[in-house]
Amino acid sequence: METFFKIFAVVFTLLFGYAIAVQFNDPDAVKWILIYFAAALASVLFLLKKLKSGIYFFLSGFFIMLFILYWPETWEGVQLDHGMKTVNIEEGRESLGSLIAGIVMLVYGFRTRFIGRSKI
Repeated sequence: METFFKIFAVVFTLLFGYAIAVQFNDPDAVKWILIYFAAALASVLFLLKKLKSGIYFFLSGFFIMLFILYWPETWEGVQLDHGMKTVNIEEGRESLGSLIAGIVMLVYGFRTRFIGRSKI
């Protein structure tokens, strides 16, 4: 089971890194680069067993709050093949990205809580 969580963390570290890379043409790029950097850093620290579960739960709450705040007024999907057509599509993408990060942080938090080997 330990191997599964290591692979899980590596995959999400890479995915959050990819999310950082595609933010550079975004109007609010700095904000989202920092948000996804926090998720990528938390993934690396999960691999290294350096954080306590409470920090992951805090991050999860933060990302889920972003999910709620950025949910678009009108859902128009995410339409990945057409670029950013409307503000609703952009907010939908940002919202779903935040939800994914929030769920990943919950996984890290519960795993860390039940294993209990973190250092700080």
